[in-house]
Amino acid sequence: MIFLSAAILLTFTTHAQKRVVIIGLDGFSAEGYNTIKHPNIDKLVSEGVLSTTTRPVMPSVTLPNWTSHLTGSGPEEHGVTGNDWTVIRHSLEAIDKDADGYYPSIFKVLKEKVPDVKTAFYYNWAELINSMNKKYIDEVSFQYNDRYDSNYAKAFSFIAANKDNPSLTFLYSVHTDHAGHGYGWMSPQYISAVEAADSAIGVFLDRLKAANLYKNTHFFLITDHGGKAKGHGGTSMLEMQVPWAVTGPRIRKTGLATIYNSNKNTSLVIARIFGLKSGELPKSWTGNIPEGIFK
Repeated sequence: MIFLSAAILLTFTTHAQKRVVIIGLDGFSAEGYNTIKHPNIDKLVSEGVLSTTTRPVMPSVTLPNWTSHLTGSGPEEHGVTGNDWTVIRHSLEAIDKDADGYYPSIFKVLKEKVPDVKTAFYYNWAELINSMNKKYIDEVSFQYNDRYDSNYAKAFSFIAANKDNPSLTFLYSVHTDHAGHGYGWMSPQYISAVEAADSAIGVFLDRLKAANLYKNTHFFLITDHGGKAKGHGGTSMLEMQVPWAVTGPRIRKTGLATIYNSNKNTSLVIARIFGLKSGELPKSWTGNIPEGIFK
């Protein structure tokens, strides 16, 4: 029989509890969340904290909001005010930038503060990566034509290959948003897109469970904005109210919760999961950690 020392067990436990997976579905409205059947998502978030009244940042469009999720700040700080933003061409200067001109992201923070951390970014909307400095991301994968199947498979392989390291995996799909633009939010096609996403998430989670990689992982379910008719970008509640959920070993099991929450808060919660204190985060970050979500 092999006995492990307390120090080794502590090391294994610490690393296991520093695995974070972000599941991002673009344009997943609170109305859609509350109406459409998604049993796999329901089972996942039932183990943690769920908000269906989280506020996107303004404007309620894609790149400003995903940037806010991943930088702990709003457009007034990070300067990403539209989907056409690039590090070379933009109108509003960020209040804080690295040597390459990018606002500090959670990927940068983890790479600088967490030894041996591994990071990955999987996406299928080309512009999404534009506001991130890729030098802080170990694996970047883009899948064409709104497809996401190979990215889900790659994400699983990345997590498995780095099971003994702290890791952050960002796994995103735009197909839900494009269904809304093409056919309308809450159209049969939009509903089918959400249901397809739920099925893919279920397969992904089952693979993690089978490989013993699920139990000690923290998961986020996040989105950027809702939608109205065939668009978004305005200030209606259909656009400005979205689901946000987190689950994992350090998170309370409260289910649906009434919390004051913003897309700006995601990176601060991630940083706390990795054990970082407020003094280790960029001073330019303006998000908060919602009250009562940690054990």
